[in-house]
Amino acid sequence: MTQKYYGVTTSNVSMINMDKSPHILNTSSNLLGICFLLLTSLKVLGKSQQTVIDDITFVAIILFMLSCLLSFLSMRKPMKQSRTLEKIADYIFLTGLSVLFITAILFSFNVIR
Repeated sequence: MTQKYYGVTTSNVSMINMDKSPHILNTSSNLLGICFLLLTSLKVLGKSQQTVIDDITFVAIILFMLSCLLSFLSMRKPMKQSRTLEKIADYIFLTGLSVLFITAILFSFNVIR
């Protein structure tokens, strides 16, 4: 089955893989804000010197910022470059998400104090 998508006829299979960049950009920017909130809270409470959470959060900030940048650039580039940048942004986003997940698990089990 084919559909019109931004003036281009596409099949349902290719519709699944199109336009992940806006979703990556939106989600990674939201998680970037959460990381900044966490980092700021640790600094205000004076806990940043006592834990490694701020160091791990800084790594997540870098990963989410790279993901935001690459997904934005993928929306501005031609199709071939766009797919490459989108795929890289997707992998970096998943890495950042994994870093936050591991931090939450370690914090939950009181490994990080």
